Amino acid sequence: MKSNMKMLSLGTLAIMAATLLTAMPAQAYVGPGAGLSLLSALWAVLAAIFVAVGFVLLWPIRKMMRKRKRARQAKSEPANTASTPVSNATAEQPKA
Repeated sequence: MKSNMKMLSLGTLAIMAATLLTAMPAQAYVGPGAGLSLLSALWAVLAAIFVAVGFVLLWPIRKMMRKRKRARQAKSEPANTASTPVSNATAEQPKA
């Protein structure tokens, strides 16, 4: 069985070599628009990767800042409500 596989792979290799050696060059024109499209697609992929990595790296920092802001607001909120009592006459009424 192993000799059949070796012959098959040698035959396949010979066919591939013959195909590559007899190939003629293609007479095709690729305009500058194709190159610009390729570059813009590459730029978009790189920008998407950069933004994704940036969001992942900045997420803990943003979360920490939000916690600090909430702690400051919770700390200053009781002082503000105790020093400035709100009467019913000056409170905003909900609009219908």
